[in-house]
Amino acid sequence: MGSSDAGATTRVLRTLGIIVIVAGVVFAVAGVATWFVVKDQLADEHITVSDDADNFAGDPVDGPFTAYAQANVIEKHGLAASDGLTYAQLDQDDPRRDTVMTASFLRSSLFTSVVAFGVAAFAVGIGIVLVLIGVALLRIHRRFEPPAEVPAEVS
Repeated sequence: MGSSDAGATTRVLRTLGIIVIVAGVVFAVAGVATWFVVKDQLADEHITVSDDADNFAGDPVDGPFTAYAQANVIEKHGLAASDGLTYAQLDQDDPRRDTVMTASFLRSSLFTSVVAFGVAAFAVGIGIVLVLIGVALLRIHRRFEPPAEVPAEVS
C-alpha cells in the first residue's frame, strides 16, 4: 500500500469518526430534550400518585417510575369499580363501561409516557456509544496517519 493509499484510508477514518461523533451528539441531545419535554408535559397535568399506590404515593407524576406507579393504581381502581371485569368483559349496556374505558385510556397515556422516557434514555445511550466509537476511529486515524513532510530549511 502506497503512502497515498494510506493517506486516503486515514482520511476516510477521520471523516467517518467525525460523522459518527456528530451523530452521537445529535442522538444524545435529542434524547435529553425528549426526556425533559415528556417530563414537563406530565408535570403540567398536575397528577399526583394516589395514596394507595404501592410506590411513590403522594409524589407528582413527572417521570417514568411515578407514571408507571399511577398507571398501576388506575388499573386497580378500574377493576375495583367493575368487580374485577375488564372493559371487554362488561356488557355493552353496563354503566361501568365508561369508567373502565376512561381508566384504560388514562393507563395507556401514562404507559405511553413511560415508553417515551425509555426511548429517550435509549437515544442518549446510543449517542454516548456512537461518540465513543467516533473517538476510537479518530484515535485509529491518528495512529496510522502518515507523518507530515517537513520542508527542508533554506540556508
